Parts: sequence; C-alpha cells; structure tokens
Amino acid sequence: MARSERPLEAVDDVVVQFAADLRELRQKAGNPPYRELGRRAHYSAGTLSDAAAGRKLPSLAVALAYVRACEGDADAWEKRWREVSARLAAEAEPPRETGQDPPYVGLAAFQASDAARFFGRETLVEDLTARVARQRFLAVFGASGVGKSSLLRAGLIAQVRAARPVVLITPGRHPIEECAVRLANLANDTAVSLQAELTTEPNALHLRVRQALADRPDDVDLLLVVDQFEEAFTLCADPAERSGFIELLLTAAQAPNSRTRVVLGVRTDFYTQCARHARLVEALRDAQLLVGPMSTDELRRAITLPASRAGYTVEGALLAAIAADSAGQAGALPLVSHALLETWRRRRGTTLTLSGYDAVGGIRHALAHTAEAVYGSLDPAQQQLAKHLLLRLTALGEDTDDTARRIARDELPSDDRDIDTVLEAFACARLILLDNNTVEISHEALITSWPRLGGWLAEDREGLRTHRRLTESAEAWISLGRDPTALYRGPRLAHARAWAESNGPALNTREEEFLTASATAEAENEAAHRRRARRTRQLLAALVLLAAATVTATVLAIRGQAPAPGPAPASAEDTDQPAPAAPTAPCDPRQDVVTIYTDHGNRCFAGSGTLAVVHEVQQVCAGSAPVSVLWSSGNVRNQTTAAEARKCLDFKDTPGDTWIHRIRIDRP
Repeated sequence: MARSERPLEAVDDVVVQFAADLRELRQKAGNPPYRELGRRAHYSAGTLSDAAAGRKLPSLAVALAYVRACEGDADAWEKRWREVSARLAAEAEPPRETGQDPPYVGLAAFQASDAARFFGRETLVEDLTARVARQRFLAVFGASGVGKSSLLRAGLIAQVRAARPVVLITPGRHPIEECAVRLANLANDTAVSLQAELTTEPNALHLRVRQALADRPDDVDLLLVVDQFEEAFTLCADPAERSGFIELLLTAAQAPNSRTRVVLGVRTDFYTQCARHARLVEALRDAQLLVGPMSTDELRRAITLPASRAGYTVEGALLAAIAADSAGQAGALPLVSHALLETWRRRRGTTLTLSGYDAVGGIRHALAHTAEAVYGSLDPAQQQLAKHLLLRLTALGEDTDDTARRIARDELPSDDRDIDTVLEAFACARLILLDNNTVEISHEALITSWPRLGGWLAEDREGLRTHRRLTESAEAWISLGRDPTALYRGPRLAHARAWAESNGPALNTREEEFLTASATAEAENEAAHRRRARRTRQLLAALVLLAAATVTATVLAIRGQAPAPGPAPASAEDTDQPAPAAPTAPCDPRQDVVTIYTDHGNRCFAGSGTLAVVHEVQQVCAGSAPVSVLWSSGNVRNQTTAAEARKCLDFKDTPGDTWIHRIRIDRP
C-alpha cells in the first residue's frame, strides 16, 4: 500500500502502544513516582510523563532512561524503539527541501567538485599526493566504506588536476573498453580503434599517452586513477581481458620513458586476488597506501566543518553520539554521511540536533529507515520491480563480501513504465546513482545495512548466480550477432529454464529472447537427431534386406550348379554290377521320393513304399533331427514342423542333433 493510502490512525497507534507498554513496565517496577524516575534518569518528570502518556514518541535517550529506571531490558527496548521510529519515519511525509544544497553527500562518494566540503582527510591527501609525485604506480587499499573513493576523487584528483591531465575510470565488466572510452578524448581518436589497439598491444596505452602528451612539457604526466579496481575481479568475467588490462596499466607505468602515473583504489578483501598476478605483486611491493578509519578529531572535522561552511551548527550531544556510534567501525563513513544528511533534513532552524539524529535511527538504522520508507512508498508491482532492480545491482562475492554492480539502463525492462518510478524514488533518496546510461547503488553500505535487501540476497544465492550467468550469456550472444553457437545447450539450458519458470518477472527482454532462442535451437537439434536416427534405422533395415537377398541369391545359385539326379539304377538281377547305395540311387517317379536338404547338399532316396522311404531316411538321419519338413501328397503340399515330421516319419530313436534344413516328401 502506498504511503498516501495508509490511515493516520495507524501512525498514532504505534506511539500509543509504546506508551502503554512503558506504563506497564512502570507498574511492574512498583510504580515509582515520576520525580524519582526523573532523578534517576536525569530527565524531567514532565518529559517522562509525555512519553508514558503517548502524546509523542520520546527520544531514544529518554526512553532508555525510563526503562533503566524501571529496571527493564534496555537492549530489548532499544530494538523496540528503533522499530517504532522506523515505522514513523516510513509513514511521515518526507522533509521538505528548501532548495539549499545540503552540507553532506549521503551515501555517494565525494567527487572532485565536492572538494570544498571534504574534510577530515587533509593529512592523508598530502601523503597521497606526495607519494604519487615520487612513484608512477600506487595502490590505495582500504575496507569498504572507509572513504577510498572520496579520498581519490575529492582529495587527490581535486589537488592535482590543475597541474596535470587526469583520467578516472572504473573497470566494470569490460575494463579495456572502459579505458578506451575514457582515454579517447585525450588520445584524439575513436574509442573503437583505441580499444582494438589496447586489446592486442600491451604497450598501446603507454604509446598513446606519450603521443597525447608530446606537445606538453616533459615533467607533465597523465594521472590515471582506477577507482574500485576490484570490479576487474567481480564484474569482468573474461580472465584474458582482466590480465590484459593489468598488463596495460603496469606497462604504461613502468616503461623507461613512461609518462603515466597509475593509482588504484582497491578493497582490502581483494588483496588475495591481486596476489594472483605476478607482475602486480612485484609492482605492489613498495607501492601501497592503507586507508584506515578516521580518528576522533578527523571525524569531528568531517562533521562540523561542512555544516559551518553552509551556515549550520551541530549540537555537541549529536557529535558525541555519532562518535560513540561509529567507534571501531572501519566502514562507517557512508553511514555517518547518510545519517547526517537525514538529520539535516530534520534540523531545527539552522541546528542539527540529537533528537533529529535519533528520529532517523542513527548511523546503525538511518539507512535502513530511508530504504524502507522509499520501498514502502511503492505499490506492490513497483516493489517487485525494486527487488529485481536491487538484486541486479549487487554482485555476489566469492569468498568476499557482496559488492555493488554497475549496470546499463538497457539491462532493465524497457516496456515497463513503473521502472522509471522506482528508479526516481531510490535516486531521490540518494540510494542509487543514475549516470547517463548506467545505474548503480550509491554505496555498498546499503547491501550490509538494509535487512530487507540482505534477506533477498540470502533467499537463493545459487539462483542469483544462475541469473547473473544468464545475463552475461545473453549479452555475449547479442554482442556476437545472435550467434547460435553462443546459445545454451543440454543441462545448462535445462537448469536456466527451471530457474526462469519460478522467477520469470526477474528476466529482462534480452534474457527472455536468449532462453527462447536456446530452447528453439535445442528442439530443432533434437528433431534433427530423431530424423538422423530414423534414417539410420531405415538404412540398416535396407542393408539387412539387401544382405538377405544376396544370401538367398547365392544359395539359389549354388543349388542351380548341383548335378541333376541320374536315372534309377538297374536292379541287381539285370546286371552284373553291384547295385549302388540307396542314397545315390536315381528317383523312380512311381515310387515315394524323399528329398533331404542338408548343409551338405541335396540327397534323393527312393523306396518301394513308405516304410522303405522311412527306413532310408532313418539311416541318413541317424543321430539327427530334421529342422523343418515340406511334404506333398498328390496335388496338396503341406509344411510342418520338425517335431511333426519326426512323428510322421516315425523317428522314434533319433537323438536329435542334426543340421538338416528341410525334408520334402513327394508322392507320384
């Protein structure tokens, strides 16, 4: 529900309930008088009375004093107060802008144009400037939120840009391309041709800088600042491009006639990744500057001087509270800056007060309160878009913390008008930055300090990695002219489609087109495979038929070459020669004829009667059994099985182990 749709009574109810719980706590403590509570808590009884009556939400200090006086659980009540304060902040109308520039930048890093309100790092800026003057290569290491980007931009760059040309880049997904774009103006060339040189020639950056500075004095060098250098590891997916980018930087800085000075801004948790490149390790040996948290005096200057320069004052109690809340937190600066910005919006006249600071939730909760207020102002459909947007703007860490991810506008849905509303809402609250055609989170502190976003990231990290790989694959497919070889296949496609089925709204147009093209190509490939398998089976069947026909023709040819049976031999009484054996005797058409087809050829037997024929067959087939029988009687031809033939021919004593193929019995 949008903010304007929520009833005002709901806002008052949380304060009344908070007051009722305070009264119940007082009763459990023996109902001490307000005066005693005020004395013990160092607050007036009137203030405590207002708090317990529910006329307004007390400040955190008053509420905790009341709780301690009643011997309650201070930690539990502080958490409760934070929740109520966040609810009130979300329900309340945002502070009205006066048209004045705020003295604080909030989550965003200081830029060179913000140098006039950049305080607290003066000593470090001097040290950094001196190191750059002595060394051509330097890396500035520090934890997330310690102020590296502000130091490089509002400190170093603002200090030296009048004396030398400066190029500032952030690596992004394609660091060499980004380098070419940023260097094109200085080199007086197109980014396209410059990128081609930088990709193929390790000394191209060095030569291009020398060419660009040829008409400048010899002591004028280019300062190349690579902020958020860790993006070369978190966003650049191509190890070859990453290594090539590092080689370009080192060659440009270390060449004997170099006119380039390189400064890197790197998160300390990416020190291990830097150590995987031998040349980079060697270059970093004596070229490191570590940025730590601000001292108390530096923090005081960072808080009070921007306000005083703009005509505002900071309560001493507020200054003390911020110092106490940020103590021991190396990455607290963006949180401090955001809390101060929100406190300035709730100022009393020209004074930034502790009550205003407590109302926004302090440095521990101000950012979450702001994000929740913006998120709560959106309708459900817009909230879903906000979730997908912020997840896209986060790069999941591998053995490191999650980091911010800068994306192009064309990665977002282009046909949804609500996306502009979402972007504008978060940009107005300075939670995201809109720069030309890119979108990014103002600071990684949003990832760690907003519980809702943290919960989204923890829901399905493996699914988010699947989505990120899908995004990169779709972009590569588009950049290759929709090359079919870049599409997903097999298990990878199945995994991506399974994720997309339950996360469809998270996909953009290019990702949907990529998955559709991959599925279509997979279906066509499977259909082609089935067609090939069917053709293969048909070919095999044809080959089998051809082989069978060949065998049959061969057998028939062999049979055609066998000698025809001769005339029946004369009887023994009509000749002096002995009668031939029965198996070779000619067939008498007046007698029963048995033809046995065996693997040794055909044999014809004749007998005076059926029994004689059977006797002859039994002699030939001794120890064997016929496989099949084709017999005829008169004009009727029948075929029977070997068992029936055995019975017909009365093979009573045949063991049955022969290779006879067929027996034919013909009767004249």
